[in-house]
Amino acid sequence: MDQSVLDAIARWPDVPSVTGWLSLNCRGLWRLHPLGDAARGGPGESIANVQILRFIDRNYARDAHGAWYFQNGPQRVYARLDAAPYIIRFDPGTGMLSTHNGLDVTRVDDWIADDAGNLYAGTDLGPGRVDDRDLPALADFLVDANARTLLEVLEDSAATSGPEPSMRLMRAQFARAVTEVVPETQGAPLSRCPAADIPARMGFIANPTAGHV
Repeated sequence: MDQSVLDAIARWPDVPSVTGWLSLNCRGLWRLHPLGDAARGGPGESIANVQILRFIDRNYARDAHGAWYFQNGPQRVYARLDAAPYIIRFDPGTGMLSTHNGLDVTRVDDWIADDAGNLYAGTDLGPGRVDDRDLPALADFLVDANARTLLEVLEDSAATSGPEPSMRLMRAQFARAVTEVVPETQGAPLSRCPAADIPARMGFIANPTAGHV
């Protein structure tokens, strides 16, 4: 969080928080809601100013209850999350995962597939959903101990009631240089969850209202 923001919080500690003015869409784009209608499902408006977007990205955090917000100086601006707190992107060139606001994912503790074809990850940074544009590429490099890809595992498990296997991202397939290869990640368990239950399962508030804050 920016030092100027921390200084503002210390100087004005009692500024009321607000809801309804900001949302994060399913592809990691911030939306402004001038009518304050985010909590009611309003579409909002795109934000074109790059400096403002970067400022929001740097000062994005969560509270103790699982609601996520942008710290705008001394004021918390809570965000509606259309998918998850983070939108996770996959770079096929490096085999690395990162968030919509430019943070590197260094650990995945679990993978969750919902009933709408989306893939979520519990990461060291918090809950995230894989950007749908990156999911096909990522799915080819998520494998189980028998080298089955994510799609194969999900197809096979649809006909069985057994536990889902552990999946790992085969980063070893990406050579950064001739003499350096990124090692495989540790495996993380894969499970299924209805889309409607994802926020409760992953511990975040998708649509904060005044009652939450």
